[in-house]
Amino acid sequence: MTPPPQSAADEPVVQQAAQAHGCPAHADSVAMFGPRFVNEDRGQLYRDMREQHGAIAPVTLLGDIPAWLVLGYRELHHVTADPVLFTRDSSVWNQWDRIPPDWPLMPMVGRQPSILYETGVRHARRSAVVGDALSEVDSFELRSYAEQHADGLIDAFCGRAEADLIAEYAKQLPALVLARLYGFTVEDGAALLPSINALIDGADGALEGRQYIQRAMGSLLRSRAITPGGDVSTRMQTHPNSAEFSSEEILEDMMVNIIAGHQPTADWIGNSLRLMLTDDRFSASLSGGRHSVGEAMNEVLWEETPTQNIAGRWATRETYVSGKRIERGDLLVLSFAAANADPQVRPDQTVLTGANSAFFSFGHGEHRCPYPAQEIAEGIARTGIEVLLDRLPDVDLAVAPEALTWRPSPWLHGLESLPVTFSPTTALKNMG
Repeated sequence: MTPPPQSAADEPVVQQAAQAHGCPAHADSVAMFGPRFVNEDRGQLYRDMREQHGAIAPVTLLGDIPAWLVLGYRELHHVTADPVLFTRDSSVWNQWDRIPPDWPLMPMVGRQPSILYETGVRHARRSAVVGDALSEVDSFELRSYAEQHADGLIDAFCGRAEADLIAEYAKQLPALVLARLYGFTVEDGAALLPSINALIDGADGALEGRQYIQRAMGSLLRSRAITPGGDVSTRMQTHPNSAEFSSEEILEDMMVNIIAGHQPTADWIGNSLRLMLTDDRFSASLSGGRHSVGEAMNEVLWEETPTQNIAGRWATRETYVSGKRIERGDLLVLSFAAANADPQVRPDQTVLTGANSAFFSFGHGEHRCPYPAQEIAEGIARTGIEVLLDRLPDVDLAVAPEALTWRPSPWLHGLESLPVTFSPTTALKNMG
């Protein structure tokens, strides 16, 4: 299924096409915050862009800032597999002179003291701190925490005949479990939740939320330095490589892992539940069985992946991708969603993907989501879905499927809400 990586030398360089599309800021570019990205069928938009431009298309970001959107599976593999030619270091960006200090996308492209912007050997050693700490999470402990918090959230609404499974369940469960794994108490984890969601949503209080999270995590790190525990924060501080990094960097990496781990997992839960509530192929899960929960979750990673697009990579020299000339310093936005739907790797998208896990939903290359983090996200999502189906076996969508709306974000893909109905008698009977 996975095609071989594409080298720059293998590119079918078409000089005429390169001249036509060498500058991404031309008339055919699509605004990533415009109506087509926000209001239209995103899958159809990717198909239209691929038909018009091929595997890489010109787009603009807020403020008419030009970039490239990598749509092709093969091309995305090529870009993410070559960190020397396509760096994560945004300092080489050729648009910095046009970017105001208060640009809304600055948190995505401005260099931060976190692992997301590290490169080279230092990135590899820093990744080992995070990956090794996460790899020691006990799977039984993970499931136990997920079950406890899932039951607690369901207990809060199971006496009613209705609930919003996004606001009341999916947007809470991952952060609560991750906080426990990192060493927070149940109460402290619950106190973190509003700040985490405010920061992710970019809502009022986002700045204050970030400050609250920083203070709470700083306090936890100081506490674990004095009294170590069997948790992620302790293992990150005591890792053999940790002495190479400042306490600020360790704290930032903790924040990245909890915040970046929460929202995609929440969307994975919500998108999977939506699929099972609206697609007859997965109805067995709603009638007491669990065998198709994993299939539905895998299908979502192909069809409705939570992480749709990510900014990005920057070209360190002039090169070509799929016949388009990429100038030194150009920004390439990685479209995981478009690559997952590339007809060269999925010619018949009506066929279920089954156990095929060659999706790009967790990235690729040295900056992909660490495998232990992926396993933790899957454990939280699967447990959350299974507990919900056990507790609410007669759960049903409260609105027509077409009435469900997606959040208007070009980056993450998740529902605004998922209203459902169920029998409170059955839910209360299944308590405990």
